Amino acid sequence: MAVVREFTLPDLGEGLTGAEVVRWMVEVGEVIAVDQPVVEVETAKAVVEVPCPYGGVVTARYGEVGQEVPVGAPLVTVAVAAAPGGAAPATEPERPLVGYGVAESRRAGRRRVLPGGAPAPAVSAGPAGPFVPAGPAVPAAPVPAAPAVLAVISPLVRRLAREHGVDLAGVPGSGPDGLITRRDVERAIASAALAVEPAAVVVPRGTEPDGELVPLRGLRRTVAEKLTRSHREIPAATCWVDADATELMALRAQLNAVPGPKVSVLALLARICLAGLERFPELNSSVEGEAIRRHSAVHLGFAAQGQRGLVVPVVRDARRLSTERLSEELARLTEAARVGTLGPAELTGGTFTLNNYGVFGVDGSTPILNHPEAAMLGVGRITPKPWVHEGELAVRRVTQLSFTFDHRVCDGGTAGGFLRFVADCVERPGTLLRGL
Repeated sequence: MAVVREFTLPDLGEGLTGAEVVRWMVEVGEVIAVDQPVVEVETAKAVVEVPCPYGGVVTARYGEVGQEVPVGAPLVTVAVAAAPGGAAPATEPERPLVGYGVAESRRAGRRRVLPGGAPAPAVSAGPAGPFVPAGPAVPAAPVPAAPAVLAVISPLVRRLAREHGVDLAGVPGSGPDGLITRRDVERAIASAALAVEPAAVVVPRGTEPDGELVPLRGLRRTVAEKLTRSHREIPAATCWVDADATELMALRAQLNAVPGPKVSVLALLARICLAGLERFPELNSSVEGEAIRRHSAVHLGFAAQGQRGLVVPVVRDARRLSTERLSEELARLTEAARVGTLGPAELTGGTFTLNNYGVFGVDGSTPILNHPEAAMLGVGRITPKPWVHEGELAVRRVTQLSFTFDHRVCDGGTAGGFLRFVADCVERPGTLLRGL
């Protein structure tokens, strides 16, 4: 006897209400192990694999590829084998889910159950799955011819083609070894649209549509919605100042000259921001309706470029970390953003953002606030420039600092005071010692 367990879509991160099915990783009738990934979904924060806490035979799947599944809605049902002696398995709470974002698949050793309950041969050697009673013999069904292998790796490319009715078999791939890319599918969509235009419509020369139409999807759509909301709701203002970072760079060289973990420039700038928020706590806040919430902890976000675009990983309780630990955590999150393994919990809950756009070789910017945060410090490139130092013209390492703030939470005096404190610490890092 087996008991059918229903596995629902769990809460994948703060503020997320659902996820879009990208790829099913199991079939109905397949035997799965405990904590085996069963589906890949895309949330507003990341693409993650969702493991099932039950082991047994998959009896049903819910949700088609491309369909939005709400949190709490069923994903799969699993027939869990009876315990020895024929007793039903004891009821126990769902196991904690493991393996979010793990790229390594556990598909080896899967078995399919044919109609009537007879298990098919295992795909590859591995530990046996749950016991499934054998049923009456079923005549072997004719094996269909294997479909042509399409040079498509990305499930998002397949979904885009399916949504627009594009037959991938007729799409030439421009990638390595004929790989079909998203751009190839978008060209096919555009060609199909032009093919159905009425022949009688004459477009004057020089007025043909230029370029291609790229839909806002996934992370790009989420970023667009968030930035639009920030620009619409927050009366933001920006002030800026040039600062001589020569002494800051010298301090970093001194710290990294001794044995131990290396300290990055970003970590030093983060430490300065944390000291500034100690002096100006009203900037570590957000507006909620008709009130301002001042946060007791600083969850420091920083802009990082990832595979899916610009993301803002968050260092939780940043004030509790030493400068070395802060540097290590910033490096870990930066690498996770680069390879696309950040989880939803690492991309939410920030209270203040540090934006080091100097890594792109630019001097200044007026960034849009990361809604609902009230402030963001921007740092341009640190580069040699002529500078008056101690009354004489010299070549110094100079950077431009910009500070964007929500004018509802403070006035210019507070914003200017914070920015001036940060600039003073960049120019004279020893200033930080006074507050320790």
